[in-house]
Amino acid sequence: MTIDFLIVGQGLAGSLLAWELIRRNCKVLVVDNGSENASLCAAGLINPVTGMRFVKSAQMEKLLPAAKCCYQQLGVFFQQNFYMEKNMLRIFASQKEFHNAQKRLQDASYAAYLGEILSTDKFNAPFGMIEQTETAYLLTQPLLSTLKQFFIEQHSYQQLGFAYNEIKLEPNLSWRGMAVKQLIFCEGYRLLDNPWFSRLPLQPAKGEILTLKSQQPLPDKIFNYGHWLIPLGGNLYRTGATFEPLHLDTLCTAAAKKHLLNSLQQIFPATTTAQLVKHQANIRPCTLDKQPFIGRHPRYPQLAVFNGFGAKGSLQIPYYSRHFADYLLENKTLDSVVDIQRYQLN
Repeated sequence: MTIDFLIVGQGLAGSLLAWELIRRNCKVLVVDNGSENASLCAAGLINPVTGMRFVKSAQMEKLLPAAKCCYQQLGVFFQQNFYMEKNMLRIFASQKEFHNAQKRLQDASYAAYLGEILSTDKFNAPFGMIEQTETAYLLTQPLLSTLKQFFIEQHSYQQLGFAYNEIKLEPNLSWRGMAVKQLIFCEGYRLLDNPWFSRLPLQPAKGEILTLKSQQPLPDKIFNYGHWLIPLGGNLYRTGATFEPLHLDTLCTAAAKKHLLNSLQQIFPATTTAQLVKHQANIRPCTLDKQPFIGRHPRYPQLAVFNGFGAKGSLQIPYYSRHFADYLLENKTLDSVVDIQRYQLN
């Protein structure tokens, strides 16, 4: 049997790339160890304008329409909604942030993403806030579970640990006796151990997230106050995430829980009585230049990588899945910003 594409990792990157390639009639096999990955506990937040200076993400005019289209297609195909559009209230942390937002409102290119500046006495926002539009969150865990079942039904999934020494590069690429045309690593932070791509400057960071049940209803908006708060319905909320680049493990810590709860309670004092439902931790595959790693290995072109999307994976992966498929199947040129040729591999 010959496999067109062997994809290692069934996080959001591996899953959406596999979906795109299967849609193009390729023979795909996804291999994953079945343990929880960063995508499964990620918030899936989609926010076009971020940071203290309210900067629009690069290539937003391409990324956002592609993300909406992809998730809506998946929603129609599987008859369930994965993409939850909801406006965000960005709470200013200082007078400077308030003035930065005012400046952005004068820029016509931001008109689709920024609403009006607001004030409130319902929670603690002394510098006011701005309503952001075109924001959303992805129901990542239901989407990945649904796609996993789809891959199983297509005979395109195997749950097992992937061992690099089972790959044979000569005379032709094979894995466990199966001929493979292209092997693509979508391993998240595990790329650190990859013998062919570990030299790429991955900068993984641990993040912890809480799911809470509030005794009192909060406004039905996404909130951003340095951390974020996402309403899930039924007085359930998720809040996060911490950023820890030094301790790369998936252990939930009391310090992170305290930090997140204190941050939340400063904005919403009513949440002091909130009940902790779940505490999750995992490791984001962030990169040195904040851009993903995409492309073929220069010495072994039968090996490729599609990784390093970090906290913006929900926004970026749909577009780049299509972009990478065009490169793999139609020999189109990769965007130099994401092409791993920007780094020296051998």
